[in-house]
Amino acid sequence: MQRLSVEEFHKAEKLPLIVVLDDVRSMYNIGSVFRTCDAFRVESLYLCGICQIPPSTEIHKTALGAEESVSWKYFKTAMEAVEELKRNGYEVFSVEQVEHSTKLQKFTPDSKKYAVILGNEVKGVHQEVVDASDGCLEIPQLGTKHSMNVSVTAGIIIYKFAETLMLKR
Repeated sequence: MQRLSVEEFHKAEKLPLIVVLDDVRSMYNIGSVFRTCDAFRVESLYLCGICQIPPSTEIHKTALGAEESVSWKYFKTAMEAVEELKRNGYEVFSVEQVEHSTKLQKFTPDSKKYAVILGNEVKGVHQEVVDASDGCLEIPQLGTKHSMNVSVTAGIIIYKFAETLMLKR
């Protein structure tokens, strides 16, 4: 299966993407995002606000150990994370349905460093964070609902970056 050890994972080339969770309350969602970040060798996961941090039995239940392989950092607020990301040259996108958002199928990442912010399961990304972002990405939805589970959203968004920046090489 050619799986990397945790040590090999830490040394391996990473997808130039940082995933930021803004006040995600479910530890199972956080664990699922850890696992998806591991699957695509995401550079780091930033946990902000009310997000629980490892070690946690609930996070581990869905992360299945990815909290050990994926680099992560905690910030008191997502705004603090955005400020650090911008200082370090990242292009920052909130994932939200807002006026003038970019539909995901029309977005093509290039060789920049990126960060994507996913919000609380009910309230989404804080408005001040959306305002501070370089743009917003939106996943088109064709059904009766206008939202998806944050861990599902993370998987779709991360795959878009991985497909373009790593998998097509």
